[in-house]
Amino acid sequence: MPDLLGALAAGGAGLGAAAFLVVGAVIGWLARVPHAVVAGVMAFGAGALISTLAFELVVEAHETGGLAPTLAGFLLGAVIFVVADLLLARQGARARKRSIALQSAPGIHASPAPAASTAIGLAVAVGALLDGVPESLVLGLSLAEGGAVSLPILIAVAVSNIPEGLSSAAGMRHEGRSARYVFGVWGGIALASGLAAALGFLVLADAPSGVIAGVQTVAAGGILAMVANTMIPEAFDADRSLTGLWAALGFALSFALTQLG
Repeated sequence: MPDLLGALAAGGAGLGAAAFLVVGAVIGWLARVPHAVVAGVMAFGAGALISTLAFELVVEAHETGGLAPTLAGFLLGAVIFVVADLLLARQGARARKRSIALQSAPGIHASPAPAASTAIGLAVAVGALLDGVPESLVLGLSLAEGGAVSLPILIAVAVSNIPEGLSSAAGMRHEGRSARYVFGVWGGIALASGLAAALGFLVLADAPSGVIAGVQTVAAGGILAMVANTMIPEAFDADRSLTGLWAALGFALSFALTQLG
């Protein structure tokens, strides 16, 4: 029963954080948010995630499992994400965090052909899962390891999800997608994220601390690669003046929460 309750708590935390994808999607669907605002929130979320994975995941994994396993797991996670991201990029998911995925240009139609659009939409959805599963997994791990969901991780994931849902929903609307499709995609991803958090807890609740540390670092490597490959470039592309400052503020807030907690 404790494991079941813990899994429900982890799943609830993962679902709650992922629900901000849907919140962002609603905003992106209903309103035209300035690119600079989206970029600022995305940069802030990127900074928060970097701080969280450094102080909540990698440092703890190093203290538990040692330097070599920590570095090995971290680099493995980064490699897994980069390879998967490269494969998805070839299917059209490279710009999954942009508010306008397809820019109009002379001789180029604003919307892709139906078949291509379907492939791109699927790639975007799978790409969002690729981004979100490591984040949800570490929420479940934080509960399995410490008995409570880590507040800094929860906040960092929630904040980073808002611009992703917002920008991607706006891009899908630009491509002519229906509201049913857009919110079906993001609702499904939110549910999958909650399930990933619950499974992370169930599978690893009774695992040795070294195993938990290894999985933590794999997830941390994937998250950092995701931030570097998608969030920071998209934020910088939209606003090249304040991206660094917003990222530093996100890092500082997450670090403060880590120390206070």
